[in-house]
Amino acid sequence: MSTASRLPQIAGRLIARLPRTVDDSVRRLAVASLVGQTLLVVTGGAVRLTASGLGCPTWPRCTETSLVNTAEMGIHGFIEFGNRLLTFALAAVALAMLVYLWNLRKERRDLFLLALGLLASIPAQAVIGGITVLTNLNPWVVGLHFLVSMALVVIATLLVNRAYGRTGRHAGVQLPALPGVMRPVTAAVGLFSALAVMLGVVVTGSGPHAGDADAPRNGLDWDLFSHIHAVPAYVITAGTLFALVLVIVRRIQGPFRTSVLLLLSVTLLQAVIGFTQYYNGIPALLVGAHMLGAALLMSAAANSADLARSSPVT
Repeated sequence: MSTASRLPQIAGRLIARLPRTVDDSVRRLAVASLVGQTLLVVTGGAVRLTASGLGCPTWPRCTETSLVNTAEMGIHGFIEFGNRLLTFALAAVALAMLVYLWNLRKERRDLFLLALGLLASIPAQAVIGGITVLTNLNPWVVGLHFLVSMALVVIATLLVNRAYGRTGRHAGVQLPALPGVMRPVTAAVGLFSALAVMLGVVVTGSGPHAGDADAPRNGLDWDLFSHIHAVPAYVITAGTLFALVLVIVRRIQGPFRTSVLLLLSVTLLQAVIGFTQYYNGIPALLVGAHMLGAALLMSAAANSADLARSSPVT
């Protein structure tokens, strides 16, 4: 029997070995997706803040003659190509997740579709990244690249929650009942978190950290939009504090309490970083920390809203 004729049998044996329940391997891959998407935000920030946006001056190759960066390109080429390379690692994780979920693709359609979305995002992000290079770092395209990463952090957060059985139709964790107001409050916090991130993109596109010394800015008033950017941050803080008060008064325990405490911690940390960078000439290191904080904020807000939506109502 030829190797080609044996392929269906080999594939059948491999599929038979794949999980038929959500096991630790699936959960680890979900966590790896979330960590990887967050790390991609950090490396993308490093590209922008070190003026390495054109470290690879063309796309899809790094140079006209090389797929990878060369020694002559220096640190900027290394940073830019490293960010590109991370997308391949994320694609491998997402593909592995789909493979592990193959036997569960009908039973756990929620997990399969979330993992498929993460995998499908890789070529989309690559194309957007290529357009940023080909348009010489147009600030609006660069901003879109960042916003897609934020959306993927949210998707990866939902994937983790469902893989661990905390939320969704197949939730195995018994969540305590919450006051009915928690759902709209946490949903509003999530929406204003997204608004704060979008306005942050506008602020960055009008400031000095545009990805390259000669990269164009969006031409907007940086100081004005910095103040506008702070408005949804105040709403996020107020909404989170309101949720915390209800958690304490109603003596709510479990994952939701933890999620609110985490959300408040990230929100306050973002506020401290934001004010510090504003009054100290927006140093690159603090801007990078603020970008990481944005990813953590979106994850924490999505987590709280997801838990509130899955919890029974008193």
